[in-house]
Amino acid sequence: MYLNHTVRRGARPCAPTSDRPHKLKMSQIVEEVLAANLSYTDKFGDKGNLTIPPSRRFAILTCMDARLDPAKFAGLAEGDAHVIRNAGGRASDDAIRSLVISYKLLGTREWFVIHHTNCGMETFTNEIISNLLSSSLKTAKLDERGWSDIGSGSGSSEGKFINWLTIDDQAKSVYTDVQRIRLHPLVPNEIPIYGYIYDIKTGQLIEVPEATKLGQAA
Repeated sequence: MYLNHTVRRGARPCAPTSDRPHKLKMSQIVEEVLAANLSYTDKFGDKGNLTIPPSRRFAILTCMDARLDPAKFAGLAEGDAHVIRNAGGRASDDAIRSLVISYKLLGTREWFVIHHTNCGMETFTNEIISNLLSSSLKTAKLDERGWSDIGSGSGSSEGKFINWLTIDDQAKSVYTDVQRIRLHPLVPNEIPIYGYIYDIKTGQLIEVPEATKLGQAA
């Protein structure tokens, strides 16, 4: 079943979510996204002529955290670079899959691994999240005592079979991910891989020298 949402051209977009209560109906979110898209298309210009390979020939692997905007902290425009995001910005199998495609088929020549301070992946372990999922599939809460379930309903034990790639030290995790990418048999030696941590308090990218050294091109 498909829902047909129509936004009238020229209609005033909904107010930003920061100005309204956090509890929004899903339909309000859809209307906001479609209104923003309508405004975007009005100024789209010739972006439809951009080529598939990124023009600046580099890729970024970083976290999905909503506080990070790679387009801003790395000075990107549409068509510039590949940005691969997941929870923690970790070098998972799927992230490496994307990086290999980025190089092999689309010609990127340099890669960045960028984690960040105050990451949610530092707040739990594999055991914690698998126990939470075994208890309930509803959203859990975090307070000074740690994570706990507040929702009802049955859970699933499937979470214990997943490596959630949690983080206990940011510099260490950047190094580990650069190392995994560097040593992967599908990654050519001539690609330099840079390791950085994004400081959410300042917006600054801070190099992890050991990771960048490990990731240097052969």
